[in-house]
Amino acid sequence: MKLDAIDKKLLVLLQKDSKQTTKQLSLFLGLSVTAVYERIKKLEREGVITQYVAIVDKEKIEKSFLAFCHLKLEKHAKENIFFFEKEITKLEEVTECFHVSGNYDYILKIYVKDMNEYRDFMVNKLTALKHIESTYSTFAIGKVKSSKAIIL
Repeated sequence: MKLDAIDKKLLVLLQKDSKQTTKQLSLFLGLSVTAVYERIKKLEREGVITQYVAIVDKEKIEKSFLAFCHLKLEKHAKENIFFFEKEITKLEEVTECFHVSGNYDYILKIYVKDMNEYRDFMVNKLTALKHIESTYSTFAIGKVKSSKAIIL
């Protein structure tokens, strides 16, 4: 789908605050409420907008300990990859998982309460999965930048 300048402006506004009303958006864009509504529906239909979410303060729900786990599989056999990818989606502590190139096969983004909870996660959940050769963990000591928005 080819996005025009108005679609791009609309997406920027929605990424900043998706709870804005179509009336508020129409004032920013200089369009009618109906035109804004139709554009949003088109962006949803075309799969440009895939979902709307609430961003939760991780401190307030005691899940602010952020770990990045680099993981290597024993073998790159298709069945090992499929098994791992299916099982990793079941672990609620893992918020993102990327299949990557380099020394490791995957990088996991993991949120837990603290180091004790991370240890429990590693021992009882992650390394209990079959076909894992090794893991290497790093921990966030501070947030410099965090954004969910994609620049258009």
